[in-house]
Amino acid sequence: MSFRLSHVPLRATAGAFILNSGLSKWSADRATAEGLHGFASGTYPAVKNIDPPIFVKALAAGEIALGAALLLPGVSSTKAGAGLTAFSAGLLGLYVKTPGLREGLRPTQDGIAIAKDVWLLGIGTSLVVDGSGDSHKVRKAERKAARAQRKTERLERKASGEGLVSKSQKKALKKSTKKAKKKAAKTLAKATAH
Repeated sequence: MSFRLSHVPLRATAGAFILNSGLSKWSADRATAEGLHGFASGTYPAVKNIDPPIFVKALAAGEIALGAALLLPGVSSTKAGAGLTAFSAGLLGLYVKTPGLREGLRPTQDGIAIAKDVWLLGIGTSLVVDGSGDSHKVRKAERKAARAQRKTERLERKASGEGLVSKSQKKALKKSTKKAKKKAAKTLAKATAH
């Protein structure tokens, strides 16, 4: 699992919300597409050059992909959080740059629908900051375990008879191999217990 259990409610809530939004936009009619396109192009001039139905399909595809990334356990919290942070920053850019949506930083009645998306920014940044929950100590222990595993494999190859002269050398290497395996197992147990 590439995230903490405590991330599940955050990712599930935001992911389901965004996935639903994307699926709804996927089958938007021409009038809806033109409305969304007009709203976005007022804030982001580069959008003006895109045909409204194509813009809405691309927006829907992006939301579907982001929602799925948040819901899939194989996607790390850091990556899903980065996508969510970028997406919500774009939404909040609409809020900040569109006239009539705010008075100072406080939303007007028309701005509440977009201003509330600040919660997505909060979830996204939290996921990025917390990442997969691996502390430096855990990552260090995992690297140590990997080194011990490689050493064990080398010792096993030697113990199998490659270049050995006597039985006593074989016995010593088998003992070293056993010790290295125990050390690797202990290090891995410590790393995954966090």
